[in-house]
Amino acid sequence: MKAGQKLWTRDELILAINLYCKLPFGRLHAKNPEVVMLASLIGRTPGSIAYKLVNFASLDPSLQARGIKGASNASKLDREIWNEFYQDWDRLPFESEKLRASIEHSTVEKLNQIDEDELPKEGRTRERMVKTRVNQAFFRTMILASYNNTCCITGLQNNELLVAGHIKPWSIDEKNRLNPRNGLAMNALHDKAFESGLLTITPEYKVKISPLLKQQKKNPAVRDYFLRYDRQDIHAPWRFMPDAEFLRYHNQERFKN
Repeated sequence: MKAGQKLWTRDELILAINLYCKLPFGRLHAKNPEVVMLASLIGRTPGSIAYKLVNFASLDPSLQARGIKGASNASKLDREIWNEFYQDWDRLPFESEKLRASIEHSTVEKLNQIDEDELPKEGRTRERMVKTRVNQAFFRTMILASYNNTCCITGLQNNELLVAGHIKPWSIDEKNRLNPRNGLAMNALHDKAFESGLLTITPEYKVKISPLLKQQKKNPAVRDYFLRYDRQDIHAPWRFMPDAEFLRYHNQERFKN
């Protein structure tokens, strides 16, 4: 460590990995206003924040599998926090959001723009509702950022039309509700078709259209919105590639052959 530098704390690293999960490709740099803001909040330089984000990228197994390397000198604590986060998506995202709200002297409700009028005044029901809303918002931000706000089927880039959907449904796999490798960015139409089993994505990351839709090949809308994408590669995320096991589950259990 250079003279004058201070060790990173666990809380600072949790805040940094929170930001890492939310930033699109090409935004892990010192001039990004979100990086500058976090640096100001925790008393570090934007450069040090950006460097830490790149350290986290070097630990991301989905990037390693594609031969993409970040900085090579991640610390022991960097690895510990990464592993803690990566292995406990149900807990750490919400903890990181509460921590961010705290340093901003705010609340997770305000930070995530949750309408107080829609919540009970207090109690466990409120706590559960807040956690669910916060987690859903975190998952959406993380998935859309990973796909650079691009539909993985069509390439459409319009946030208002995109959905952060689950490969294994929210109701079926509680442990992986917030796992980004269980997420896909799609436009609302294709997300509904995926959810209904009318299309799937193979473990080789290719679009596969159900025979039920192929039976309607004379319908111009079916041809234009579905059949044209059959067997095409998806627009892959820059990190958090979909888990092949989750995709295999969808192919076998949800897809309508």
